[in-house]
Amino acid sequence: MKIVFATNNAHKLREVQQTVGDKFEIVSLRECGVVEDIPENEPTLEGNALAKARYIYSRTGLSCFADDTGLEVDALGGEPGVRSARYATDGHDDEANKRLLLERMQGVEARGAQFRTAIAFIIGGKDTGQIGLQNHVILRQTGHQPQHISIHRRRFPVKANGANSAGSVGTDAHIGPLFRLR
Repeated sequence: MKIVFATNNAHKLREVQQTVGDKFEIVSLRECGVVEDIPENEPTLEGNALAKARYIYSRTGLSCFADDTGLEVDALGGEPGVRSARYATDGHDDEANKRLLLERMQGVEARGAQFRTAIAFIIGGKDTGQIGLQNHVILRQTGHQPQHISIHRRRFPVKANGANSAGSVGTDAHIGPLFRLR
């Protein structure tokens, strides 16, 4: 079965393809002729993931999945969250986002945070009603740069209504384990 992954990131594509083996043929947006930016206007990670999956299905007619990830900092009430890529500007300016985050964290000692990924699936034209959540809990920062962190990963499959099912410790694969949701 061919399934579109809402990315052109070669590393993510390879990681997922290795995880699912030959059960699915994972193809990129570009391979399906989707070259435009996909709107991410929803107020939640789950909403963005589902909107992107629906957009891809409407453009390709193929089974697909899409993700959205955000950094949630406890001391900032979960910010930047769904706005992580556009935290400091309307564009994807990683350096500006890091500067703003560090500025807002000045003087804050409790630096708990997590990366959270939501993944939505449309299989055979049907919204599966399942959204996978994968938490990447930041245990400690190993340097002064925000990208140097140690991560403990957990995944929590949830139904579209938000009810959690039992979570388990995930693997290093970013999205691949969530194929087991079906």
